Amino acid sequence: MGAIEDVHADLDADISLEEFREAVEEKVAQMGGLADEETAAMLIAHELDEEGGEVDSVADIEPGMEEVKFVAKVVGIGDVRSFERDGDQEDGRVLNVEVADETGSVRITFWDKQADAGEDELEVGETLRIAGRPKEGYNGVEVNVNQAEADDDADIDVQVQDTYRIEDLSLGLSDVNLRAKVLDTDAIRTFDRDDGSEGRVSNLKVGDETGRVRVTLWDDRADRAAELDAGTSVEVVDGYVRERDGSLELHVGDRGAVEQIDEDVEYVPETADIADLEIGDEVDIAGVVRSADPKRTFDRDDGSEGQVRNIRVQDDTGDLRVALWGEKADEEIAPGDEVQLADIEIQDGWEDDIEGSAGWQSTVTVFSEAEPGDDGSPADAGATGGDGPGLDDFADGDGAESAADGGSNAAATAEESGEVVEFTGTVVQAGDPIILDDGEETVSVDANTDVTLGQKLTARGELRDGRLDAEDVF
Repeated sequence: MGAIEDVHADLDADISLEEFREAVEEKVAQMGGLADEETAAMLIAHELDEEGGEVDSVADIEPGMEEVKFVAKVVGIGDVRSFERDGDQEDGRVLNVEVADETGSVRITFWDKQADAGEDELEVGETLRIAGRPKEGYNGVEVNVNQAEADDDADIDVQVQDTYRIEDLSLGLSDVNLRAKVLDTDAIRTFDRDDGSEGRVSNLKVGDETGRVRVTLWDDRADRAAELDAGTSVEVVDGYVRERDGSLELHVGDRGAVEQIDEDVEYVPETADIADLEIGDEVDIAGVVRSADPKRTFDRDDGSEGQVRNIRVQDDTGDLRVALWGEKADEEIAPGDEVQLADIEIQDGWEDDIEGSAGWQSTVTVFSEAEPGDDGSPADAGATGGDGPGLDDFADGDGAESAADGGSNAAATAEESGEVVEFTGTVVQAGDPIILDDGEETVSVDANTDVTLGQKLTARGELRDGRLDAEDVF
């Protein structure tokens, strides 16, 4: 055998003799005659030993390996991002691409000229033969690409989807189309960019039969949050997946859109029973609004103004006071509405009771609204007209009437007899009217007095027009 054959025979790298010969010839040419074939062969062998070889699958890639080679299919392409380098160096550019095989997915990263070429040439669904160096990235292992080329002959059994479900989303995916139901919307917010321009952002929460996800809308797309109502079915077009606080989000920029569709997308939340809740839980609950307080404002320690509104939600196992904070306090919710509250925190509440807290990360969805009565007040909570449970389904006997109805057995009896009645209970709504609950019945009270939630008091008076007109409260 010749020198080239001898060196090739000793290689651990997976490279054919023909490919090795071509590499040696290129090396001789590069060195301009400064190395003969044997020297060039030894140099190529050293480089191959430094690089490492093929890994069997994406799942075998680990940080700290020398340069690895593998074959995978492109399942998502991000946008090229620019960044500043230290000193007088020109700005850098980076492109993140998600690739996958049958064992899993990994992010590969192209830099500078490679990033520009990748943006122009790469397509979702094509298979690449990749060489690069693995490292520990922010969200797991990543591969910095040294070389990547199309491999049309490789058979990678990974399905690239035209339409995704929420459970299919993974970090790095782009060109995502997803159909879902709007659960909640946030206000449009503005911010200043580093270049002095003003940006705009808003958020939706959407859900399908597999889960729910937060959708972030940027700049011109931010207006959609003000144009869509909860319960509307939509299609997110050309979204891309990012991570925030450990959770995946679907982002929509100038290339994307959120379009209303006629299809009724099913969303069935998995809710917890109120009776089973414990302090420290982060849960979803659903039920009927039993009472709703007016919104209150307060001053924070930093001088800014906050706001909160308390509602009480009842399911067939019990009821729970829930504080709606910030923008959630602006939700149009009235007694009798059927609601779902997602991602609420269970905390220690009034008089050793527990209560829920719905902050920015929570979702508040009104599935069915109470119809107004003849006097403009909400109708009985059990007659919401929706397919979900009404308050009558949750009541034990005729005594547990809706707080919105203002009725109770004691009050109804008094109205028929015209007698002055006395009712003792806990304040579950401190607004106008005051609503008292003794654990079995509720009474709506007209009284010119200041009370607080959880306060126990007695109201004495006659029932007039469906409300107890209190002559005395003590």
